[in-house]
This record gives sequence, structure tokens and C-alpha cells, in this order.
Amino acid sequence: MGLVGLQENGNGEMGLVSGAKNKYKRMDSELTDFDDDIDEATQHHHIQLERSKTTRKYVFACAVFASLNSVLLGYDVGVMSGAILFIQEDLKITEVQQEILVGSLSVVSIFGSLLGGRASDSLGRKWTMGLAAVIFQAGAAIMTFANSFEVLMLGRLLAGIGIGFGVMIAPVYIAEISPSIARGSFTSFPEIFINLGILLGYVSNYAFSGLPAHTNWRIMLAVGILPSIFIAGALFIIPESPRWLIMQNRTDEAKLVLINTNETDAEVEERLAEIQTAAGTTNGEKYEEKAVWRELLSPSPALRRMLITGFGIQCFQQITGIDATVYYSPEILKSAGIEDNTKVLAATVAVGVSKTVFILVAIILIDRVGRKPLLYVSTIGMTICLFTLGLSLSLLGEGSGSLGIALSLVAVCGNVAFFSVGIGPVCWVLTSEIFPLRLRAQAAALGAVGNRVCSGLIAMSFLSVSRAITVGGTFFIFSVISALSVVFVYTLVPETKGKSLEQIELLFHKEHDRQRGEVELGDVEHLVASK
Repeated sequence: MGLVGLQENGNGEMGLVSGAKNKYKRMDSELTDFDDDIDEATQHHHIQLERSKTTRKYVFACAVFASLNSVLLGYDVGVMSGAILFIQEDLKITEVQQEILVGSLSVVSIFGSLLGGRASDSLGRKWTMGLAAVIFQAGAAIMTFANSFEVLMLGRLLAGIGIGFGVMIAPVYIAEISPSIARGSFTSFPEIFINLGILLGYVSNYAFSGLPAHTNWRIMLAVGILPSIFIAGALFIIPESPRWLIMQNRTDEAKLVLINTNETDAEVEERLAEIQTAAGTTNGEKYEEKAVWRELLSPSPALRRMLITGFGIQCFQQITGIDATVYYSPEILKSAGIEDNTKVLAATVAVGVSKTVFILVAIILIDRVGRKPLLYVSTIGMTICLFTLGLSLSLLGEGSGSLGIALSLVAVCGNVAFFSVGIGPVCWVLTSEIFPLRLRAQAAALGAVGNRVCSGLIAMSFLSVSRAITVGGTFFIFSVISALSVVFVYTLVPETKGKSLEQIELLFHKEHDRQRGEVELGDVEHLVASK
């Protein structure tokens, strides 16, 4: 009788070889299966990495194309700072007309922003961007061939409406197509392109300043038409916002966009479910447009906090004087002691470089360190630079020599650098991500209106106020307002890093519930104490 697993051969010896072979075969089979599992897992990992890279590249390209409208705004701001010197010489406009010409673009852009919110809900996000480019292009063409202040203003008004459309829709579109982990970086792209446009405007001023006064400013303004060509091409490449598509009950199209903009199928399904819930389209229910403005004008406590945060940060971005610094940097540098126009325009290029370089720092850090830390660094740094600029212009000023010029230039460059590293891009990121889906476009438009109103007021009053209380005194006021913005950030701005747009909406509701709970607890404690 043989042992289990052993065989007897003809000589009565136990044959272990056959049993051993069977055992080794089983082990080999198990090892082969294990290797197959490893290969399958490795292959799946490589596929996932490849999809992640493809997704990032796709969203990056969409964000770049969507941000091209922002080049128009930046270029206009930068180029007008130098062109106005030659417009004044050529068309003989007064100082008041100069202020109106510079500041009117921001004021008129209010109407563009208000119309843009409505248009983006009706036409879609990307075609609203196309409409913005067409309107701006028409305005820029009229300004290029203007032979009087009145014709120049007509072109300026059209350009302002186009910029109003573009400035509110680009951040909303990018926020709605970006994955949560990189939304801050991508939504900052419009601010990058604004800064790039400002730098190009400064370079254009310097490059064409040697031409006759009747010609140079026209060429400066005409160059601003070129980005519109790329915008037209971009509209046939980028997709529509998946959130807008769901609001139109075009769920299948929205899912295709989400597949291209999210890294995993599980994330696609999660985002789709969140958006449908936020839009009120679950169970096949079509989104029905509500009285959005009625809700905005009579907001719930949570929505009121969103509006205060979004509108407030937009206003603080401008009333700290950034547009005055950019539009009137030649005037500021002349007050510091630089007299030659060519040297003044060359110095403004340094301002533009500082503003553009530091926006790249913000892009790298915004999804790593968060929104609030960058806002603290930005607002505190701006406060110090604005106070330093006011001090240098008041105590040193014109005729102080190289020390006053150097200190003023460093303070101006520092101010725009701190602006770019924080409140410049973060302002647009916050206002594009904190509002509920059904209100997002028009609430963001309302924030853009606050931004443009403040920009226009600052741009249209800077020269007059400076004449009344000196340029240095004006920057002391800006430094005080900047200090108040630090308090605003600490008190009312939440951290939104890494959260989906739908989670951010819940964040404001939870904050309201927490505050209400504290009030109710305080009432209970008061009643107990009174007994």
C-alpha cells in the first residue's frame, strides 16, 4: 500500500519524482497567474497614467484658448498707458478727456459683463467668448482710424462691451471644465494672459514710440486686433462646458466632455451625478430657468455670504489702485523724476515683466498652498509697496535724483508683483467657483461688474485726485484700502483648494448652518442663565 502522493515503481521503491513534478507544476501555474496579474496591473497603471497626461494636456489647451480674450483686455490696458501720450499730442485732447478715454472702457464693460451672463446661459459659454472677440475687434478697428475724440470714444465703447463679455466668461468656462485638483491653476490662466497682454502693450509702446505722433498710436492700437484671429480658430477646437450642456439637458454630450476632462471613469460618473443634482436635472427632469436676478436680489443667507465674498474680492482687487498703477505708470514715473518719454516707456516694460513673471508663481502655488495664503502674501505685500511708493513720491519726488527714481520703480514693480502673486488671479478663481451652478454665470457677471465699476472710477479720477492731494498722497490712500483688504480676506474668504464646485457650494451652506447653530446654542445658554 503506497503513501498518498507517492508511487511505487517496479522495484518497490517509492517514486517521489512524479509527485514532485505535479507539485512544481502547480506552483509554476500559480506563479504564472501571479505574473499575469502583475502585468495586467502594470498595464492598467500605464493606461491610467497615459489618460491622466492626455486629460491634463486637453484641459490645458482648452484653458489657453479660452483665455485669449484676456489678452485683449491686458493689451488695451498696457498700450493705452503709452498711446495716450501721443493721442493727447495728435488730437489735442484735454486732461479730462484723457481720463474719460482711459476710464470709459472699464465703465462700459459693465454692460458687457451683465449681457455676458445672460448670453452665456443662452448661447453657451464658448460662443459668448466668440461674440466678445467680434465686438472688441470692431471697436479696435474704429479706434485705429479715428480722426477725432468722438470717433475714438465710439470705438472705445465697443471695445469696452467686448471686454466686459470676455472678462466674466473665460474664468467661468475654465472652472467648469477643469478637474478639482488643478482648477485653481487653470482658472488663473485668464490673469496670465491679461498680464501677457499688458506686457505686450508696454513693448508695443516702446517699439513704435519713435514713429510720428499721428501714426504711432494708431499702430499700437491696431496690433490689438491680431489675437481675435486665434480666438476664431479656437472656437472650433474647444468643447462646450459640460455644466452648461447639462442645464440644456444634453447629458450625453456633457458626459463626452467629462470623459475628456477627467482622469477616471469613476470620477466622470461622480462629477456627472453632482452636476445633475446641482442643476436639478436628475431623473430626467429638464432644467427650468428660474428668476435668477430675483434670487440674487433676495438671497438666502448662504447665497448672501457668497455674494459678499465674490463681489467684495472683485472690488478690492481694483480699489487698491492696480489699474491706476498700470494705466498711469508713465505719469507716476515722471513724478519720480524720469523726464524723457522713451525712458519712461522703457521703465514701464520693467513693470510689465514684473507683473507677468509673478503670475507664473501664483499658477504654480495656487493648488498647492491654497487661495488664502496667497491672498495674505499679496495684500500685505501690496500694502507695504503702496505705502513705500507714497512715501518716496512725497518725501523725495521729482528732482530727487536716482535714489527717488530707483525707490519708486522698485515700489511700483513690487506692487504689481504682489498683485500678480495673489489677489490678481485668485479673485477670478474664487468668483468662478463659489456660486451655485444655476446662478454661476450671472453671479460671476455681477462680480465682474463690481470689478469694472471700481476700475473705471479709479482710472477716471486718478489724475484729478493726484492734482488735488499729490500722487504720493493718492498712494497713501491706496495703501490704507489695501490694509483693509487683508481684514476682508481673513474674515470672509474661505479656502476652496481641492474641492469640487458642488462641494464648495455646500461649504457655504455648512458655514451658515454652523453660525446658526452657534446662535441657537447662545440663545439656550442665555435662557438657562436667566433662570
